[in-house]
Amino acid sequence: MEKVDVFDLIERMSTLIRSEERKKCTELGLQPVHFQALDYLSRCNRYSDTPAALTSFLGMTRGTVSQTLLLLVKKGFIEKTSDTTDRRIVHLSLLAEGHAILKQARTSDLFKSAALLFKEYNFIDNEEMFMKALTSLQKANKSKSFGLCKTCQYFTSTSVGFSCGLTKEPLSQNDSEKICQEHTPL
Repeated sequence: MEKVDVFDLIERMSTLIRSEERKKCTELGLQPVHFQALDYLSRCNRYSDTPAALTSFLGMTRGTVSQTLLLLVKKGFIEKTSDTTDRRIVHLSLLAEGHAILKQARTSDLFKSAALLFKEYNFIDNEEMFMKALTSLQKANKSKSFGLCKTCQYFTSTSVGFSCGLTKEPLSQNDSEKICQEHTPL
């Protein structure tokens, strides 16, 4: 059997995922970038809910992200609010309509079917395999990891809760389970 390059496989999976994403977005009158922005905002913590973090996560230009955000605000999917301590910082959050459209966009029979089939393979640790492939791509691209807060080297659990060793601020349980632009792998 001929050996297959794992990154060729990842590229093919990405193509299938994006194709399914485009189909679903078209049904809902969205562009894939709109879905990707909404999805990111649903998964990021309070340190990462800014236009700059979204731009970095998506790997797009500030102009593209700015236009995307204008449309999402106009459609009533997201809102922008100024930071309470630094008025120059803008935070983005999903509104009820944004959550609703995101829920519709995420529904995919293809992914549900694939997930069921994937479980049949009985891999020892498929999450680790994919995490190592993703980490390799991120390092090669010199991009941020955007990992879960609770898996960061700065995440600290104390007797009174959680905190970020980088910002020295307390973290909620919810923040600890979301992705962060400042994530630094252990």
